[in-house]
Amino acid sequence: MDTSFGAESSRRDDALEPTTISSYTVAIARALEASGVDSSRIFRAFGIPKVTSSDPLARLPTTTMTRLYRACVDETNNPYFGLLVSKYIHLSHLHALGYALVASSTLMDYCRRLERYFRLVSQVAKVSVLEEDDKVLLRVDYLADISGETEDAFFGFLLYSMRLLYKPEFNPLRLELHRAMPHEGGMPYEALFRIPVIFSQANGLVVFAKRDMTQLLTGDCPELAQVNDNIIIGYLAKLDKSDVITGVTQKIIEFLPNGDCTRDRVASALCMSPTKLQLKLSQRGTHFQQLLDDTRKELACSYLRQASRPVTEVTFLLGFSDTSNFTRAFKRWTGLSPTDFRQQA
Repeated sequence: MDTSFGAESSRRDDALEPTTISSYTVAIARALEASGVDSSRIFRAFGIPKVTSSDPLARLPTTTMTRLYRACVDETNNPYFGLLVSKYIHLSHLHALGYALVASSTLMDYCRRLERYFRLVSQVAKVSVLEEDDKVLLRVDYLADISGETEDAFFGFLLYSMRLLYKPEFNPLRLELHRAMPHEGGMPYEALFRIPVIFSQANGLVVFAKRDMTQLLTGDCPELAQVNDNIIIGYLAKLDKSDVITGVTQKIIEFLPNGDCTRDRVASALCMSPTKLQLKLSQRGTHFQQLLDDTRKELACSYLRQASRPVTEVTFLLGFSDTSNFTRAFKRWTGLSPTDFRQQA
């Protein structure tokens, strides 16, 4: 069967409904095989090819995923099939986002990446991270109707991957799911998450203790995380061709090192006039200078966490003419000098 189906499906269906990265189906296939079911037979029935790469531009529509999950539950007679799938989702299935998550400095850093870049993996939900006193809340607002198995797989994967990167005994404080509790009960959820689970809520929500979220992870590698962040932004620009903010951010990152990152140049690179660019950004509640500042700040913090980069190199990469200009801007963003920030980090 032609394995280009996923990319073609993306081009046909992107404008019609949300999509999910097709490499996610690798975990579904492995869960089927572990249940004694021939995954090839199930996939053929839905016209889904065997996935051989994690190309984030190869996508599957949400309705296809929902029908696939329904068939999997029927075939396996397992109402907790989504939880089983979560065991087989590998971070590499998420392409550059997976590698960036592995290289995150802390679990808070991990969650912020999910918040910024989750749509690379799936367009069915928006992830938000909130801080309340000594807690960190990760909320999932669903933008389309999804199966309960999809929600189960996401939150199960979230916990499995966090335990892998941090420590096996790590637990959340609270978990709320949008899905209804299966008729068979909630015991498998409590066994996995090690806390009571609340079902039938408006959104998905998981609450963590902030002290756990700020511990340095053993895989901490700001250089690797930054490289993959840039790759993600490039793919998002292709995936969200109508998203002007993603397009502008990508061009800012591209043009900053040569010191010629102006609104006019970015507009020209996006094949529009500066006036049209300004209008499109204002419709999204922002403007070019704000995006330039935000991008520079995020990159500056990432670069300064990379001990091998001298401040002079960071100054150049961010398009500043000299270190004094960069230092003034960084103090305005963070209240700290670059040197003080690096020492604290």
